[in-house]
Amino acid sequence: MGTYNIPRNVKGEGRILFVFSTKALIYSGIGGLLGGIFYIIFSLIGLNIIGIAFVLLLALTGFVIGTFKVPTLSKFEVTRKTGGEDIDEIIKRAIKFKMNKSKIYVYTKEEHIDE
Repeated sequence: MGTYNIPRNVKGEGRILFVFSTKALIYSGIGGLLGGIFYIIFSLIGLNIIGIAFVLLLALTGFVIGTFKVPTLSKFEVTRKTGGEDIDEIIKRAIKFKMNKSKIYVYTKEEHIDE
């Protein structure tokens, strides 16, 4: 008798608590730290609830950036070109583009019809 490999679903084995991938956990932590700054500022004023809301909102935003992909929607040009890519990769690419002060030149050929 031979040995056979049984295929199994290995997706999600790199996840923590079944929800967070490593990348999503890092982005959520960064968002939570940024929210912590707002919490400290608002707690000095006496608005602790608003500070906690900022922590949760920014941590959730970090989770979304680290987890989800841009949907492919043919209705919009932006999603048609970037559909299926990770949101964080698109943000990184946009920041690199702005840092290099890169420009895109589009040349159009205009034809003049003389009558």
